[in-house]
Amino acid sequence: MHKLSMEELNRLTKEQYETVDKLPIIIVLDNIRSLSNVGAVFRTADAFRIGELYLCGITACPPHREIHKTALGADETVKWQYFETTEEACKTLKGKGYQIYAVEQIEGSQMLQDFKFKPNTALIMGNEVEGVSDEVLPYCDGALELPQEGTKHSLNVSVCAGIVMWETFHQLHLGK
Repeated sequence: MHKLSMEELNRLTKEQYETVDKLPIIIVLDNIRSLSNVGAVFRTADAFRIGELYLCGITACPPHREIHKTALGADETVKWQYFETTEEACKTLKGKGYQIYAVEQIEGSQMLQDFKFKPNTALIMGNEVEGVSDEVLPYCDGALELPQEGTKHSLNVSVCAGIVMWETFHQLHLGK
């Protein structure tokens, strides 16, 4: 057993990444405070070829040293847009025909493992303290929840986003 070299990993170059198909999924960051969390979401979005990130409200945008440090360059490969409010982002998504789901513990939420992802889905990841904004919930077609059985009632937003992005990749890319 040995660690794989970069050649053995067969990683895409930045130029190759620009040309490959991305998943028709948009991750919406709803007022994320931590630049490290934003960078981690960029890095994971790159790994699973997520179509785009929508950065909303107080969520910091590239270029930023702290985002870049965690993203390891994924802030230069993953497509993103900034919106002053998450509501504005939701209106744009609805206009493009996207189904929008909050990733939130909420009445009527569906467990992630039971959800069947479809193209043109947007997933809203909420603020580290407040979760998905109450003002955004009326735009949502539903909510997804990650099952948890420990003493804490939530996961770090970048960890949660990573689990959700893996599941979309698993279903829409690997499950073909």
